[in-house]
Amino acid sequence: MAEETENIQFELTDDLVNQVESLIRLNRDKDLKNLLDDFHYADIAEILDELDLEEAMYVIKLLDSETTADILMELDEDNREKVLRNLSTKEIAEEIGELDTDDAADIIAELPQERRQEVISQIEDEEHKAEITELLKYDEDSAGGLMAKELVKVYDTWTVAGCLRRIRGQAKEVTRVHSVYVVDKQEKLVGRLSLKDLVVAKNEQKISDIYISSVDYVDVKDHAEDVARVMQKYDLEAIPVVDDDMKLLGRITIDDIVDVMKEEAERDYQLAAGISQDVEADDSIWKLTKARLPWLLIGMFGGIGAASIINGFSDAMEKFPALLMFIPLIQATAGNVGVQSSAIVVQGLANDTIDGKIFSRLLKEFALGLVNGLAIAAIVLLISHFAFKTSYYESLTICVALISVIIMAALIGTFIPIFLDKRGIDAAVATGPFITTSNDVFGIFIYFLIAKLILGF
Repeated sequence: MAEETENIQFELTDDLVNQVESLIRLNRDKDLKNLLDDFHYADIAEILDELDLEEAMYVIKLLDSETTADILMELDEDNREKVLRNLSTKEIAEEIGELDTDDAADIIAELPQERRQEVISQIEDEEHKAEITELLKYDEDSAGGLMAKELVKVYDTWTVAGCLRRIRGQAKEVTRVHSVYVVDKQEKLVGRLSLKDLVVAKNEQKISDIYISSVDYVDVKDHAEDVARVMQKYDLEAIPVVDDDMKLLGRITIDDIVDVMKEEAERDYQLAAGISQDVEADDSIWKLTKARLPWLLIGMFGGIGAASIINGFSDAMEKFPALLMFIPLIQATAGNVGVQSSAIVVQGLANDTIDGKIFSRLLKEFALGLVNGLAIAAIVLLISHFAFKTSYYESLTICVALISVIIMAALIGTFIPIFLDKRGIDAAVATGPFITTSNDVFGIFIYFLIAKLILGF
C-alpha cells in the first residue's frame, strides 16, 4: 500500500487543477510527479476526478503502481469505471497486486464478466490470487464480501518467543495491525491476544496461557448492516469473520464499515425523498426518470384521491367556504407530522434502538400527537376566529380536525415503518412520499368527516 502522509490542510482549488493540467500539456513529468508526491493518494484521486479522462490516464501512467492502486479505490465510481476500461488486463492485475484482498476483489467485481477472469489469471502472486477468488464468491453486502484475508493470527500451542517471530513476518502483509487473533490447530477462532500481555510474558510461556478467550466476531454470511451495528455498538476498529464451524476466515476493518454506513445513509436518504434506485446527479435523464417517476405517480394518484374527496363535499364548501381555506393547512400538517414520526422510527430501527411492543409505542405517539394537536389547534382557533372571521362552529371544526389529523398522522408514521421492517422491507420508504401522500388523503377525509358531524351538512 502507498505510504500515508499527513495532509490535513489539503483543499482542492481551481488553481491546483489548472497547474496539474498545465504540467500535463507541457509534458513536465518530473515537475508533475514532484507536485503530486506532496499529496495523499485520496487527495490525488480528488484532483483526478476534476480532470478529463485523457489527463487522468496520463497521471495514472506516470505514477507507480503502489500509489495508483490506492488512488483507484478513492476515485469516483464512474471515473474509476472509465479508467479501468482504458487499462489493459495486465495493468489492472499489476494495480490489484498492490491492494489488500478486499479492495482487490471490489475492483475486479466492477469489471465486465469477460474481463474478470483475464485479470485474475494475470495476477502473479498465487496466494493473493486464490484469496481474491475466494472473496468474489461472497455477496458484496455480506460480511464475506467486506472482509480482507490479511490479518495476524497465532496458534494457541505456540510459545511467546515463537509467536513474536511469526507475528513480525505476518505484520509485513497487513497495513494496520488492529488485533492478533488466536486459533487452535483446526484454525478455529478461540480468542484474541493482547500485545501488552505478549510483550511482558516470558519467552517459554504458551499462548494458551495468556490469550483472552472473550472475542467479538461475525459470521461470514451476516449482512453488512448487522456487522456495522456490532462494530458501532462495541466501538471496534476491526472484527474477525468466521464460518459456521468457527474457522477464522478474515477480518473487517472500520474503514469498510464507514463505507457501508455512508452507502446505507445515501440509500435511505434517496428512498425518503422518493427515489427508488441508487442514482447520482450526473446519471442519464432516462436513469433518473426511472428512479423518480414511480413515486411521483404514487403522489399523483394520491392527489387525485384527495381531489375526489374534496369534490364529493363541494356542496359543503359552497355553504361553508371557510373550510376550503384550511385544506392546505390540514394536508401540510398531516404530511409534516407523519414524516417526523416515521423519521424517528426509521432512525431507531437503523440504530437498533427500537424496543418494546408496538402497542406501547403507538400509545406514546397518540399522547404526543394529542399534546401537539392541542397546542396547534389553540393557535389556529385564535387565528381562524379573529383573523379570518370564521364562525364558532367552523373554528371548532377546524381545530377538532387538526387534532384528529395530527394523531392519525403520528400513528401512521409510527406503525408503517415498523410494519415494513418486520416484513423485511426497507423502512426508509415510509419517510417520504408514501407517508406524505397517504396522510394527505386520510387527512382530507377526516377533515370533511368531522365537518359533516359538527356542521351537519
